[in-house]
Amino acid sequence: MHPINVPKLSTDENIFILGIESSCDDTAAAVINNGVVLSNVVATQKIHEAYGGVVPELASRAHQQNIVPVVHEALRLANIDKKDVSAIAFTQGPGLMGSLLVGSSFSKSFAMGMDVPLVSVNHMQAHILAHFIKADEQRAPAFPFIALTISGGHTQLVKVNDYFDMEIIGETLDDAVGEAFDKAAKILGLSYPGGPLLDKLAQKGNPSRFPFPKPKVGPLEFSFSGLKTAVLYFVEKETKNDPNFVQENLEDICAGLQTTIVEYLMEKLQNAVDMTGINEIAIGGGVSANSGIRKALKDAELERGWRTYIPNFEYCTDNAAMIAMVGELKYKTGQFSETDIVSKARMRL
Repeated sequence: MHPINVPKLSTDENIFILGIESSCDDTAAAVINNGVVLSNVVATQKIHEAYGGVVPELASRAHQQNIVPVVHEALRLANIDKKDVSAIAFTQGPGLMGSLLVGSSFSKSFAMGMDVPLVSVNHMQAHILAHFIKADEQRAPAFPFIALTISGGHTQLVKVNDYFDMEIIGETLDDAVGEAFDKAAKILGLSYPGGPLLDKLAQKGNPSRFPFPKPKVGPLEFSFSGLKTAVLYFVEKETKNDPNFVQENLEDICAGLQTTIVEYLMEKLQNAVDMTGINEIAIGGGVSANSGIRKALKDAELERGWRTYIPNFEYCTDNAAMIAMVGELKYKTGQFSETDIVSKARMRL
């Protein structure tokens, strides 16, 4: 166990936090200075496209190749030297264990070598706190607020009382919404990752032509496994009569599916607002880049009286700026980690 160099904190200190994100298939590094992102570098692994999904072993190998050049570029773009770094923050979990270990091993080595504090970060917490990055066209929600975290691995409703006081009030009982988008896209013959492609096609289609059933579970719970099955049976039935059905109706199918999912998410959010009395709503996670969800939230400000907060696109998908943001918040409150801290593939808020 390496002893931590605990800094003497000052309210006017010029803080530079280096953030490292390696939870899945994106190797990312960022530098943040008092809430302002100076650099945010992401190396995306293209190798997984040939397999139709992320291959964990290939992901960890690619992280090993990418992490040093990505960090070097992040420091260069931020125009600082590694000696200027006040602390290094890294994703402890959740995620793929092999991928997480690459980021944590680098971060621990950096912390020991440069004698700076080490800060562990919960990936899903970072998606929520990305709203507090100081950026153009991005506002921070007021506490308390409801956060809808939507990604390839998570779908959660979180009551956020403070930066580090969060309570999950609802979540998926099976699959995550991001997985539902990607698996449905695969059924429709779209390449990986299919979610963004489905979103693009949906914007050109008729959303009322092919409606899909919404899963019936508790008021704050989600379920998406049945929706994927419904898409599969729908495609099998229609292609028996017309082999070209999907190709000829792809935009309308995507529009119907996306509209169903967006309406389902909005219904759950409305339930959360009704049950908590909180109408400050923020979204986070990779699926928050979806155009249908972003439009529905903006419309809700006028139609439902909510105050909604949507992160900039670069802070929706996996990125290190959000990790650095949490690192800065923890640095200012003295929440540091020892170097024997372990990565966790599964990790609650």
